[in-house]
Amino acid sequence: MSATSLEVDYYKCKQTCPQAEEIVKGVVYNYVSKEPGLGAGLIRMFFHDCFVRACDASVLLDPSELNPNPEKLAVPNNPSLRGFEVIDDAKLAVEHVCPGVVSCADIIAFAARDAAYILGSISYEIPSGRLDGRVSNADEVLKALPAPFHNLTVVKALFAAQGLSTNDVVALSGAHSIGRSHCSSFTNRLYPTIDPTMDESFGYFLRGLCPENAPVDGVVTQDFVTPTELDKQYYQNVADRKGLFFSDWSLLTSVDTASLLNDFRTTPGLFEAKFAESMVNMGNIAGSGQGEIRRICRAVNY
Repeated sequence: MSATSLEVDYYKCKQTCPQAEEIVKGVVYNYVSKEPGLGAGLIRMFFHDCFVRACDASVLLDPSELNPNPEKLAVPNNPSLRGFEVIDDAKLAVEHVCPGVVSCADIIAFAARDAAYILGSISYEIPSGRLDGRVSNADEVLKALPAPFHNLTVVKALFAAQGLSTNDVVALSGAHSIGRSHCSSFTNRLYPTIDPTMDESFGYFLRGLCPENAPVDGVVTQDFVTPTELDKQYYQNVADRKGLFFSDWSLLTSVDTASLLNDFRTTPGLFEAKFAESMVNMGNIAGSGQGEIRRICRAVNY
């Protein structure tokens, strides 16, 4: 559906499944209250879904005989994307009450919103009424998603391609205040020498967690100060040159983004308000308007 076709409380207004959002919220709370990292995964899943073919749950599709290489297998998603089991259980719970009505795409949007509230007390209404797509192609993912090594010009261009602004770039980057990262996403900043854009002591600290040529790709938290709280600490970390990614540091390389970063860092409540606004903006990325309501989220209907 187009963004103009979406509406807040869609399933209540249509009287097709008034309980849908509450059902999803209950499932998300059960998972995220026990494992906060899954909340970070759900927010990231929403981002990765919406940036490729809009918010159509194409990221959920498993490989199949007809489609052996879906988005789920692309490098940015495999093996690091988390929370698929949360979406599966939420869909199962909704289907039990309202079969064939609520899209998997909307369930991702609801789950990300609920995770933001659980981890950061960030509250907002998310329009719904999306359809689930039938196409999922891993080759499209790298072209659409910002990468940890991208500079600000590239990141801005990728956001602009989705109709998103510089404000959205800075606000949504704040999701790096939760969750984790594989060492391979930033070891190019540690070896052979520590990137001069990174705080040197922080670089040596990360070397201890991510040894050079380690046989296993290690995992570290993205924010070492408040690792399970979706908050403005990320912006302080970046200002101190203690962000993991080159793309984090790149927010300091332009007057507009550096000014926004400083505002988010110093103004109570501003990050939370702008993050909520940008999550809604991202959820409004317009798709083809074609799709279905999947019976299960991992496979198209046949």
